[in-house]
Amino acid sequence: MNSPLRLLAAVSVVCVICGLAAPQSTGAPEAASPTGKKFYARADEKGEIAEAEKKLAAAPTNIELLMALARAQAAAWRYRDAISTYTAAIKLDPKNAILYRHRGHRYITTRQFDKAVEDLERASKLDDGSYDIWYHLGLAYYLKGKFEKAAAAYERCRLHAEGEDALVAVSDWLYMSYRRMKDDFEAEGVLSRIKLGMRVEENKAYYDRLLFYKGLKRESEVFSDKLTDLEAATVGYGLGNWHLCNGEPARARDYFQRVVSGPYWPAFGFIAAETDLARLK
Repeated sequence: MNSPLRLLAAVSVVCVICGLAAPQSTGAPEAASPTGKKFYARADEKGEIAEAEKKLAAAPTNIELLMALARAQAAAWRYRDAISTYTAAIKLDPKNAILYRHRGHRYITTRQFDKAVEDLERASKLDDGSYDIWYHLGLAYYLKGKFEKAAAAYERCRLHAEGEDALVAVSDWLYMSYRRMKDDFEAEGVLSRIKLGMRVEENKAYYDRLLFYKGLKRESEVFSDKLTDLEAATVGYGLGNWHLCNGEPARARDYFQRVVSGPYWPAFGFIAAETDLARLK
């Protein structure tokens, strides 16, 4: 970027910082469900946003510091602020695929699926070898009900999965995409790569779902009161989707309702449960 344009972009970033310096006080929602239920940010109890803003103020064109601020905002569920921060970063570095990936993720969180697809498709053109980009693009397609496109994106994602945690995460969404396409042959093919004893640390909820799909775990083993709020949203959506694909919409609706009655509204499972409940009406 030439220096005059970079200066203008830096001024824009400074304006973003000034606009976000004070904690939100208006009580404006971060997102809303299809039924109109509103979701809000939570307190930044550790002061991570203020600390990130302080560092960025000293170097307002530093992309890494902008990303650090956006991560701090997202940690407090201030996703619209995070989107603004990523937008400021994109003005400085418009060919940075990771910035579009992160902003696309936050568009998903705020239920702006068309904008998410636009960002993530652009990211995939800038970097077609990124697991994270294809993963989130697959999710954006899935949430829009474009299951064939979701499956294609997840197939690309699976090519770049490094380690069993990554394989498990993409396999779950890929399996669900094929089931929604009524392509049981491909769905079973996804499960064939999932085995007992895999080294899964971060994505145990996805792994448990996959083992249930394979008939290696009972439903009562997978979903219990011991789950965290995030795990309950993740597992609950998968079980609901499984029942939906097996011709039991009432049981699916029950799981989806249990998920959206929980507090973890940024979870992918929560967002997917909302969209499916809207389709079931």
